[in-house]
Amino acid sequence: MLTLPFLSRAFALALTVAFAIPAVADTELAATEQQSKVAKTVARQLAVLHYSRPPLDDSLSLIIWNRYLSDLDGQHLFFTAADIDSFERWQLQLDDLLKAGQVAPGFTIYNRFQSRLRERLQFVLTELDSNNKKLFDFTSNDALILDRKNAPWAKSSAELDQLWRLRVKSAALSLKLAGKSNDEALTTLKRRYKSQLTALNQTKSEDAFQTFMNAFTETYDPHTEYFSPRSSENFNFNMSLQLEGIGAVLQTDDEYTKVVRLVPGGPADKSRQLKPNDRLIAVAEGEKDFVDVVGWRIDE
Repeated sequence: MLTLPFLSRAFALALTVAFAIPAVADTELAATEQQSKVAKTVARQLAVLHYSRPPLDDSLSLIIWNRYLSDLDGQHLFFTAADIDSFERWQLQLDDLLKAGQVAPGFTIYNRFQSRLRERLQFVLTELDSNNKKLFDFTSNDALILDRKNAPWAKSSAELDQLWRLRVKSAALSLKLAGKSNDEALTTLKRRYKSQLTALNQTKSEDAFQTFMNAFTETYDPHTEYFSPRSSENFNFNMSLQLEGIGAVLQTDDEYTKVVRLVPGGPADKSRQLKPNDRLIAVAEGEKDFVDVVGWRIDE
C-alpha cells in the first residue's frame, strides 16, 4: 500500500492507494501506471484540500520547473546550457501534465541528470587515475567559486571538465590540510566517488518520482511533501517512538553495509553476534537460505 501524507502547518492529508514497487530499476527510469495515477490524485487533492489553494496554472508550472531543476542541480554542476534549453518546452506545461497524471517529462529530466552525474563521476575517477600528480600541484593561481547557484549553466562538457578538475583539486587540498598524505588523500577521493557511483547505480523509479512530486508539492508550502512508500514507512516508524528491527545503526561502506553501532538492549546487542564495523554480506530469516546483500541499498 502507498500512503501519501502531506504535512503543513494547517494542512494534513493521508491518502492510500495500491502501489507496486519494482525490485530493480533500469538504467533509464520510467514512470509506472500507478505513479501516473498517484500524480493525478495528488494534483486533485491539493487543489481541494490544501489550505492556501493556489491555482495549478502556468505561473505555478514555471515555479515547479525551476524548483525541480534546483533540487536536482542547484549548484549548476551537471547540466549544460543545452540541457536546460531542451527542458524549456515544459516550463508552462507541467500544470496540465500533472492534472492528467503525465509525469514523463519529470523522468526525462531526471534521467538526463543521472546521465550527467554518471559522466562527472566517471570523469573524476579517470582524472584520479591518470592525472594524480597534477592533483597535488598547488603552485598555480587557481580560483573556484564555491556557491554556484547563480552561476550560468556550463556551455559544454569541456567547461564542466575544467570545473570538476578544480573541485577535485580543492577536495584534495582540504584533505592535505587535514593531515592526509598524497596517497591517503587519493585513496579517500577514489573511495568517495566510487561510493557515489555505486549509489547512483542503485537509483529506482520511485526515487525519480518522489523528487519530481516534491518539487510539485513544495510549491504550495515548504512543509507539504510527497512521501514514497519507504519514506512513509520511515516517517510512521519515527513518529511511533517504537523500535523495530535488530537494533543496529547501519551505513554504506563502498558496496557493503556496515554496522556503525548497536542500540543498547536491542536484539543485536543481546545476541553478541554483531559488533561495530562488521560488514553485512548476506541475510536470512529463520531457516531460509542466506541472500547475498553486497551492493544493496540500506533501505532494502
